[in-house]
Amino acid sequence: QVQLVESGGGSVQAGGSLRLSCVASEMRTDDFHMGWFRQAPGKEREGVAFINRDGATSYVDSVVKGRFTISKDNARNTLYLQLNNLKPEDTAKYYCASSILLSQLQSGTPDHWGQGTQVTVSS
Repeated sequence: QVQLVESGGGSVQAGGSLRLSCVASEMRTDDFHMGWFRQAPGKEREGVAFINRDGATSYVDSVVKGRFTISKDNARNTLYLQLNNLKPEDTAKYYCASSILLSQLQSGTPDHWGQGTQVTVSS
């Protein structure tokens, strides 16, 4: 059974940085498109960043562009999200996801979800 396990969340002050990791098991990350979503209290889950199977192409939402970077180490079967210059509005639970079809991933209906890791940014 595929598992995605996120880590790296925490509490930081505005302007700080975090690096989220997502380790995949029972699947190869180079077989899947992968991405990060986040959900703040009272809000819908939203896509933050996506990366294709071989890691050559990535997309970052305009809200976080220039501050967040998605990357993937297929040799380690791990997806990353570097979060820099964090703002209080970045406070949310961040989820890792994977999908065979990029369209499914980007539409928020991936094949697999992680359990999430909490990021809290104070002003």
